Amino acid sequence: MGFVVAVDGPAGSGKGTITKIVAERLNLTTVDTGAMYRSVALECLNKNIKPTEIEKINEILKDIQIDLKRENGKQKVYLNGQDVTEKIRSKEVDDCVAKFAAIKEIRDKVTPIQRQMGENQNIIMEGRDIGTVVFPNADVKIFLDCSIEERANRRYKQNLEKGITTSYEEVLEGIKERHKLETEREVAPFVKADDAIYVDSTNMTIEEVSEKIIEIIEEKRKNK
Repeated sequence: MGFVVAVDGPAGSGKGTITKIVAERLNLTTVDTGAMYRSVALECLNKNIKPTEIEKINEILKDIQIDLKRENGKQKVYLNGQDVTEKIRSKEVDDCVAKFAAIKEIRDKVTPIQRQMGENQNIIMEGRDIGTVVFPNADVKIFLDCSIEERANRRYKQNLEKGITTSYEEVLEGIKERHKLETEREVAPFVKADDAIYVDSTNMTIEEVSEKIIEIIEEKRKNK
């Protein structure tokens, strides 16, 4: 097993941005587990399959191929050989990914893939259940949090940059609904691991959060 850093946190807490920075500075491989669930959700959308149609979902899961590749310094996501890096970030996927991610059959397919990634390399993996389910024995566990209003504000600004036209109020309601789904689902509910280090990024800059997490990781590495 390589050196594993687990970063869990709600949507909009800055996990994706922070893990990329930390990975680059500490020479870790970054793994965005949300991209895997988004890929499954996208495939279901492409085939007009609803979250309630478990038999059809199982058929998709038999042959689905999801690959995370680093190209020109950026993570690319491939779904059945097609680059879907941009498509999985669409509003349509945003609106339904939490429902698909709550399905046991999908989690049972994705979790082993995530574990394999940490077997022979040093990684920083971000998601919702990395420190509780995927890598309960991770070398470092971070729970990156943020106020729901600030999370909505960040996501709203990201949408504007991508040309997605939604109001702040719509984004806030969407985040509240997703948080409810993720914390109340039966399979791998989104909770803080007991031994995770809590970091609140609400009033911190990206640089400040990155530095704090790097300090935590380096301290753990020294004592390993």
